[in-house]
Amino acid sequence: MSVTALRNSSYSEPRILLAGVLAGLVHLVFIALLIFGLNWKDHPPEGMMVEIWTELPKPIQEPVKTQPPPKQQTKPAPEPLKPKPEPEPQKPESVKPEPAKPAPRQAAVTPPVKKPDIAMQQKPEPIKEIKPDLEQQKKKEQEKLKELEKQKELEKKKELEKQKELEKQKELEKQKELAAQRQREQAAKAQREAEAQRAAQQAAARNLVTNEISKYKALILAKIRSRIVMPPDLPGNPIAEFSVTLLPGGDILDVRLSKSSGHAVFDNAVERAIFLSKPLPLPPDPALFHEFRNLNITVHYRE
Repeated sequence: MSVTALRNSSYSEPRILLAGVLAGLVHLVFIALLIFGLNWKDHPPEGMMVEIWTELPKPIQEPVKTQPPPKQQTKPAPEPLKPKPEPEPQKPESVKPEPAKPAPRQAAVTPPVKKPDIAMQQKPEPIKEIKPDLEQQKKKEQEKLKELEKQKELEKKKELEKQKELEKQKELEKQKELAAQRQREQAAKAQREAEAQRAAQQAAARNLVTNEISKYKALILAKIRSRIVMPPDLPGNPIAEFSVTLLPGGDILDVRLSKSSGHAVFDNAVERAIFLSKPLPLPPDPALFHEFRNLNITVHYRE
């Protein structure tokens, strides 16, 4: 029997149409899955918002909720093809099956990954990474405190040194003042002693002068009295006073009666005695002559 005869014959393999229909359905489902089940578009990456912190925030110890990983879209598994029933062996020529078209290559499509929130992205750094910074800051603060303490100590030392210098200066000034006061006291004492000595000398000199004057006045009066011719039998003790002006050397310039005794005989006798006594005795020091220029002489009748 020829091949054309077999093709034209009404005889066919059992269930061949069912198998063909099932194969077509499977291919259609697979193509639909490729077209509608997969996303062929490439989405550009979304922009990220990043916040810059000058200081790290303190970590909040709260239980971190872990998000479950995004579910990957699973492709529906294609239905297993039912095995074709083996055809009964036939002697006529077997019809060559048409070669199946190769399925289009499936493009590797990565499922879109959901971007986590910024808060989730900015996870707080562990405390172990912050501790070194805090320790460094503490060290710097301690060093600053030490430097401030050193500066304060230096300032205290300087103030103490200044106070000591001021105290030394005050002590030196006090000593100088005491020495100056002692010198002033000694000078005043020496001046008082000198004044006292001078006063004593002056007093002694005055005493000498007065004694000298008294001495020479007594000599003058004795010389005049030795020259008086006393009148006899005068009652009482009459007194005659005369003012005598002398010249250098003891000469008499003038004699005046300043107070009469009441007895002219006695007054005349005294006046004659004064003139007879010239030159009157005077001290050798000419500086004392002014004490004898105007000399008052008092003569008593009875001594």
